[in-house]
Amino acid sequence: MRILPSSAFGQTVLLIGVLLLINQVVSYLSVTYYFVHPTTKQISSLLATQVQSVNAFNLMDAPLEARLDYAKRTKVEIMTTEQALQQGLKSATHYNFMSAQVSKQMGVNADVRISTTETSVGNEPYRVWISLSSYPNSWVSIPLVGGNDNNASPPPTMYLMVIGILSVTGGWWFVRHLNRPLQALQQAAIQVGQGLFPPPLKEQGSTEMREVTRAFNRMSQGIKQLEDERTLMTAGISHDLRTPLTRIRLASEMLPEDNDWIRDGINEDIEDMNAIIDQFIEYARSDRTEQWETVNLNTLIEELVKLHGRHQNHHIALKLNTLPNTPVRKVALKRVLDNLIENAFRYGTQRIVVSTFHDKSQHRVYCRIRDFGPGIPEDELDNVFIPFKQGDKARGSLGSGLGLAITRKIINMHLGQITLRNHPQGGLVAEFWLPLRH
Repeated sequence: MRILPSSAFGQTVLLIGVLLLINQVVSYLSVTYYFVHPTTKQISSLLATQVQSVNAFNLMDAPLEARLDYAKRTKVEIMTTEQALQQGLKSATHYNFMSAQVSKQMGVNADVRISTTETSVGNEPYRVWISLSSYPNSWVSIPLVGGNDNNASPPPTMYLMVIGILSVTGGWWFVRHLNRPLQALQQAAIQVGQGLFPPPLKEQGSTEMREVTRAFNRMSQGIKQLEDERTLMTAGISHDLRTPLTRIRLASEMLPEDNDWIRDGINEDIEDMNAIIDQFIEYARSDRTEQWETVNLNTLIEELVKLHGRHQNHHIALKLNTLPNTPVRKVALKRVLDNLIENAFRYGTQRIVVSTFHDKSQHRVYCRIRDFGPGIPEDELDNVFIPFKQGDKARGSLGSGLGLAITRKIINMHLGQITLRNHPQGGLVAEFWLPLRH
């Protein structure tokens, strides 16, 4: 399980968050050390002085009238434990550090507590309760004037929280704004890698990002120009080659009848050359004008199986599982299936197996075509998709080496993937998957 984010956006936000957290901790410790602790010591000293004044007048054991008169003049009450519990001691919180400071100054153990409930003496939100070990049944109640109300947070904590939230929010917005052109560049690069050429990207963001976007737009336009020139050149060469081939065919028809075997051989060679020329045109064309259709892959496979059923020696076993409909370019995908099936019969055996299945977790549909032939050497499996690279010479290839290159090009156009592998029990397995949605 990965804990740290891998994207630049996540790493930047994490860095800002960590730095802000360190800043908050340092600020909080600084405020505590330079403000809270001195103030607390000062308050504890004043409380100890106040209790010492009570002791100086011997009010801990004084009559009730004297204690009431002192409370009227100073708002400091001396109560028994029972009275203190009724007046708010029950909800008071004990503070060790204040108890230790008061005990140190007075020389006797002191129990210091603070309550936030209103007492009968006044409406002060905070009252301090102090009990000395020398008078265990007596409590001195001292009001804290000017305190905050019960529900308010301490100002330093509240300010630090607000600053932290605003800083994280601002950092998140800034990083998101900075990464937006980068995300657009990523999507455009993926499209160019698939043979698509999106319109030029808008130059926005920082100066460095604008320069990168401008360079990418130039690169994309250059690649598109090269593709167009290659297509035009291939079409021109193919057109020019068909004219002499037609003349050769006409010349062969004029041969004497006793040279039929020569004429048939010439015609077969011409058909092979025309097929190779068609493959050149098909590979260079990259026709993307076909409309997308939502079809079922099993339906396309069944249509092609019916066509191959005309060949008595071709036997296709179908293992088709239920598939959802998939957006595809129908004609292009049928070309893929026909090419894979034809290769399986040509270089494998007269018996093949076609199976399909649906991966719900990945939202993909799979098609697998297996033959029972000699397979392909492992070190050649990655080369068979390279144009003009006849990686299947071990299986007697005589083609142009463009069939599988065209197949992979179409699968990539569908945002899918195609692979070849040798079956453990013999034969070659061609497998491709397509996404259920784009």
